[in-house]
Amino acid sequence: MSATAQQASGVAPDARGLPTTSLSIAIDAVIKRIGEAASWLWFILVLVIVVNVAFRYLLGRGYIAFEELQWHLYGAAYMLGLGYVIQTNGHVRIDVLAEHWEPKTRAWIEFIGILVFLLPFSLAILIDSIPFVLKSWELKEISPAPGGLSYRWAIKAFLAIGFLLITLAAVSRLSRVTAFLFGFPSPVTRRQA
Repeated sequence: MSATAQQASGVAPDARGLPTTSLSIAIDAVIKRIGEAASWLWFILVLVIVVNVAFRYLLGRGYIAFEELQWHLYGAAYMLGLGYVIQTNGHVRIDVLAEHWEPKTRAWIEFIGILVFLLPFSLAILIDSIPFVLKSWELKEISPAPGGLSYRWAIKAFLAIGFLLITLAAVSRLSRVTAFLFGFPSPVTRRQA
């Protein structure tokens, strides 16, 4: 279904011409809220860096906890933002060839890419990261550096959370692609959206 045909039928397409579905609307709303909340972590990260630099150069004293907090905040913001980037279609694409393809061809490539690459990879990392986090929790793992942060499991948990969000974003995107290619799930019309 072309973008013009979708507009005429009342189906609400996204930026790449894919229709929205009830499933994609629900998942995208959650991912959007988390992504927007996570964007504040970048501001906090900048503040921590400024404070750390001020302590180091103005007071002549560095703190390992601030150093570790920097990379914890960076890792958390990055992992929480990945699902949002996929949901908003902001990830890196190689559109040099795809921009010349028909929408149906692009949808088929996206369908295969999600099913063959993105979903299996994100699910594998998600499944493998859970025991990784639990082991850290059981061991009450802390930083090996003196004065470092405790609760190492917390930062490791963002690996699982991030890949859960990536998996959800992939499922949302897949529902849009299948709605475009196969008409299932049913696209949401403008009146429903």
